[in-house]
Amino acid sequence: MSEHIVNDTDTTEEQPASTTTAGESVEEVDPEWTEYDFEGEAKFTVEDLNVWYGDDHALTDISMEIPENSVTALIGPSGCGKSTFLRCLNRMNDRIKAARVEGSVRLDGDEIYQDGVDLVELRKRVGQVFQSPNPFPKSIRDNIAYGPRKHGDIQTGLLSRLLGGDDQEKEDELVERCLRGAALWEEVSDRLDDNALGLSGGQQQRLCIARALAVDPDVILMDEPASALDPIATSKIEDLVEDLAEDYTVVIVTHNMQQAARISDQTAVFLTGGELVEYGDTDQIFENPRSQRVEDYITGKFG
Repeated sequence: MSEHIVNDTDTTEEQPASTTTAGESVEEVDPEWTEYDFEGEAKFTVEDLNVWYGDDHALTDISMEIPENSVTALIGPSGCGKSTFLRCLNRMNDRIKAARVEGSVRLDGDEIYQDGVDLVELRKRVGQVFQSPNPFPKSIRDNIAYGPRKHGDIQTGLLSRLLGGDDQEKEDELVERCLRGAALWEEVSDRLDDNALGLSGGQQQRLCIARALAVDPDVILMDEPASALDPIATSKIEDLVEDLAEDYTVVIVTHNMQQAARISDQTAVFLTGGELVEYGDTDQIFENPRSQRVEDYITGKFG
């Protein structure tokens, strides 16, 4: 994974004193703008989260709760920390040597940054789908079954059959269930043994979602999952995201504000300096933002 670049705001022009170098208005953030009250339980509780990449302060004092069984959209201009925040939710930033994380992230009340956390188990519970589809160069079936096989949930092959523990029928059911869950079964059911790299881009992305479902996660993180797809494939991904929220907690990073407005229940707006400026019900964020900077961003005055 490449190192995240923050504060991508270089400019050779002088900015008025009333704006930042990114073109944002200068304003004092009101803590009430990020206090979002919702019904039900919080899947994640984040408190005073800070992230540095070397000397770059990528996220600054982020505190928020993410409701379970819903879609939370993270929006904001490039370099504002959206993807960094997303990776904090399953500790993927641990893979970046220059990254340093401080603060608290609790999943169902349990601190994920305490010593002794099983990262394999954490990332099984909190799956992730990346910006570009990344299917394994294997069959469609093998892509889905890879995780359960690796975790020992499914045993197949000659040795397993000799030992009386073959789970081929269980695997077949799993593959069909996950492909149906990703709205892909009808398109690939007759070619499960074909190489997944032969699928279209949109199909590959839905296959990656099905692969994430195969290990029975609680949460699905999505980082710009439709940015490389055509409008038809994008529409299928959006429909799928809304369906997934019935059974999973979905957190999605998107640069497409119309997409966020269409599919999310709540929206968090990150702006320059890795700052969470406003967080609330999606309709309220887009129709009546409390922050002038958020209104400027949504209406296209910067970003």
